[in-house]
Amino acid sequence: MAHCRRIAVGVGLAAIVLGGAGCTAQQGRPGWGDDAIWPVNGHRIIKAAQDALLDPQTWVPAVGALVFAIDDWDQKASHWATEHTPIFGSQEDALQASDDLWSVLKAEMLVTALATPSGDDPQQWAIAKAKGLAVEYGAIAANGFTTEWLKDGIGRERPNGTDRKSFPSGHASSSFAHVTLSNRNLDSIDMPKAVRMAFQIGNLGLAGTVAWARVEGKAHYPSDVLAGAALGHFLTAFIYDAFMNLPEDSKVDVAIAPLDGGATINLAWRF
Repeated sequence: MAHCRRIAVGVGLAAIVLGGAGCTAQQGRPGWGDDAIWPVNGHRIIKAAQDALLDPQTWVPAVGALVFAIDDWDQKASHWATEHTPIFGSQEDALQASDDLWSVLKAEMLVTALATPSGDDPQQWAIAKAKGLAVEYGAIAANGFTTEWLKDGIGRERPNGTDRKSFPSGHASSSFAHVTLSNRNLDSIDMPKAVRMAFQIGNLGLAGTVAWARVEGKAHYPSDVLAGAALGHFLTAFIYDAFMNLPEDSKVDVAIAPLDGGATINLAWRF
C-alpha cells in the first residue's frame, strides 16, 4: 500500500535525523551496547522480570484479554469488526495493512538501535552495536518461539477457520515486541522529552493498529491480539532490561510494609 510505504519512509528518515543527535554516549555513562550480555547480574534479572510484569503495557492488555474471554464477547466483537471493517474497509485491506505496518515497526527497531550513542571509535561502535543487537534480536527470537509454542499448545481455531493457531496473535506479539525495543532505544537517544514521548506514543499506536487489523481481517479474536500484545511487551522488556546492562532507571517501584496480621503492597509507576 502506498500509504504504508510513505509511513515507512517517514519513520526511517525521522529516526535517522534523530540519530544525528545521539552519536556519543553521555559523559560518565556507558554507550548503548557497551556492557550488553556480560556480566550477568542476578539482581538485575529479577528486577527486570518484576518491572516487566508490573508494567501497565503488560498487565493492561492481559486483563483486557481476560475480559473479552467472558461469555461470548470475543465472538461478538470479532463478528462486528469483520462485518463492518470500520478502519480498513475490507478484510483483505486489513490483512495487507497489518503486514505493511508490521514491516515498518521491524525496520524502525533496527534504525533506532543504530541511532543510539555507542561511542566515536568505529571498532568500539561496531562491537557495541553487535552486542546490543544480539540482545534485541535474542528477545525477538524468544518472543517468536514462545508465541508459536503457545499457538501449538492451545490450538484455538481462527475466526476464518483456516487453522488452529489463533491464540496468541503472532502479528500483535511481534509488533509490540519491536515497539518495546524501539521505545527503549529512543530512551537512549538525546532529544527533547516531548519529542521522545510523541514518537513512543506513535509507536504504540502503530502496534495497536496492527493488532486491530488482524481482528478486522478475521485472522484473530480481540483476546488473541491483546494476549499477544502483553506477551510481546513482557518478554522483550524483560530481556532488554536484564541483559543490556544500561544504567538502571526502573519505572516501577514496589514497597511492602508489614502490618498486624498481614502486609500492604504499594506500587508506583513513573512516566
